[in-house]
Amino acid sequence: MKTKLEEIKRASLEAIANSADAAELEALRIKYLGKKGELTAVLKQMGSLSPEERPIMGQLANEVRAAVEAAIEETSAKLAEVALEKQLLAETVDVTIPGKEVKVGHKHPMYIALDEIKDIFIGMGFTVLDGPEVEFAELNFDRLNAEEGHPSRDWSDTFYFDEDSRVMLRSQTSPMQVRAMDSMELPIRIVAPGRVYRKDEVDATHSPMFHQVEGMVIDKGVTMADLKGTLNTVVEQLYGAGTQTRFRPHHFPFTEPSCEMDVQCHKCGGVGCPTCKGEGWIELLGAGMIHPRVLEMAGIDPNVYSGWAFGLGLERTAMRRFKIADLRLIFENDVRFLEQF
Repeated sequence: MKTKLEEIKRASLEAIANSADAAELEALRIKYLGKKGELTAVLKQMGSLSPEERPIMGQLANEVRAAVEAAIEETSAKLAEVALEKQLLAETVDVTIPGKEVKVGHKHPMYIALDEIKDIFIGMGFTVLDGPEVEFAELNFDRLNAEEGHPSRDWSDTFYFDEDSRVMLRSQTSPMQVRAMDSMELPIRIVAPGRVYRKDEVDATHSPMFHQVEGMVIDKGVTMADLKGTLNTVVEQLYGAGTQTRFRPHHFPFTEPSCEMDVQCHKCGGVGCPTCKGEGWIELLGAGMIHPRVLEMAGIDPNVYSGWAFGLGLERTAMRRFKIADLRLIFENDVRFLEQF
């Protein structure tokens, strides 16, 4: 047994010293010290020894176990150190090498235009409001003087949620004008941007989902001249001094008188092209003086106060701002398009 123990000690220490990695070292530990290991097998034979031999063999076996455990611990520490050195070498960073360019996202062109519009109006003393996209027809139509039978209330034009046509996806952000009149103290100066929905066919300048910026001013002595002056100032700040605009008479139930404002087509410079459908102009917004009846429904005396309002198409504003020829590009999320801004 003594010879066997000495042989186990010699063989194990040699194998442990030559271990290549932690996995091999663990296999040697199990081989020699495990429950079914060689040292354990020898110790199971202690019962066959005489009482005089047992203490001597027991002491020798403990010495062998201690030597093997110490060798395993020492070799494990060396292997860990070698592994760490290899890792550090593999992960070494050369700080003199130029770093990789990190791509950073940026704002969508439409929201760049929206932020510019907000900044312009905030600079004029306006408050920016936000409101629900699912709206009551009462606020979207009735309170804006668009009574039953008005073409815009037809199911072919508007997305309704119920058969009674009382709840809908808002077709304009104008309901925020009503909410402002109901909740804010006079005088009022607000802009209300947001998504709106209409059953429009998709083409270069139309989409069933688009964005509007509604604006409204109510105060004493407000005139149409204030409206035109404000809108021309906004357009020049967006597109540059000397931007060509035109105002055309129109009809909206919530304004009287009403108008539409066009900007000269950025694609053809007024000559006529597919983007402007040959007209040389692109409609940007509808506007007008707030109808006295709309003021009365909000409890505002039209003999004392007057006001104007407008609804601006945000996509068309971005198209003119960045010279985009087709509105559909704004919604397609083509990276090749978006990376240009």
